[in-house]
Amino acid sequence: MGSPDRFVPYGPSHWVLMALIVVGAVAFVVAGRRLRDPRVAVLFARTLAVVVLLFNVPLLVYRQLPAQWDVGESLPLHLCDLAWAVAALALWTRQPLACALVYYWGLTLTPQALITPAFDAPDFPHVDFIEFWGQHLLVIWTAAYLTWGVGVRPSWRGYRFAAVVTLGWGAAVLAFNSWAGTNYGFVSRKPDNPSLLDLMGGWPWYLGVAAVAGLAAWALLTWPWTRRSASRIPC
Repeated sequence: MGSPDRFVPYGPSHWVLMALIVVGAVAFVVAGRRLRDPRVAVLFARTLAVVVLLFNVPLLVYRQLPAQWDVGESLPLHLCDLAWAVAALALWTRQPLACALVYYWGLTLTPQALITPAFDAPDFPHVDFIEFWGQHLLVIWTAAYLTWGVGVRPSWRGYRFAAVVTLGWGAAVLAFNSWAGTNYGFVSRKPDNPSLLDLMGGWPWYLGVAAVAGLAAWALLTWPWTRRSASRIPC
């Protein structure tokens, strides 16, 4: 049992947040489908992009303050840090490759972080709680909005791009972790909390297993869209 003022996985606040994932995603999909006027749709998407930035940028700056600085936590090197930045870009521009990253990261890696959160901090309304959960929820909602609300669909080109970027990020972060003694992205050791990585063997074997499993899952998430003959916006 955790302290009453600390976050407990699958405690009341966790279940509320899991519900918010679904409710928020559905709401953004509905909003995207109902915005028929292209100018209004662009304004809505760009407003959401600004919201993503206004939420995350001040928290990023806050983490760099001397009182908050921790080389193992303050740098924006986790994949979720890249995900919110790419989400804002995708919302503002609808650039196909940015949308692809949001699709794959937002619908596979980000939900995993919410289902088995590597989060040992105070519960709501502590800033750590708000940062962790707000950051992840905004990425998932963006992915749902762009994919099912706006109609931006994945393609094999987007799949290849996401694979190269993600594997490149993993290699770069692994090198940084080795130099700095950190564990960004959990590529240098598994998180302390239970996760799917526990089923994939020890280090470094779990990295290879995770890469193969992830790429296979992304391929399965791509194939149905590429089979559709309906008019779509490729991603």
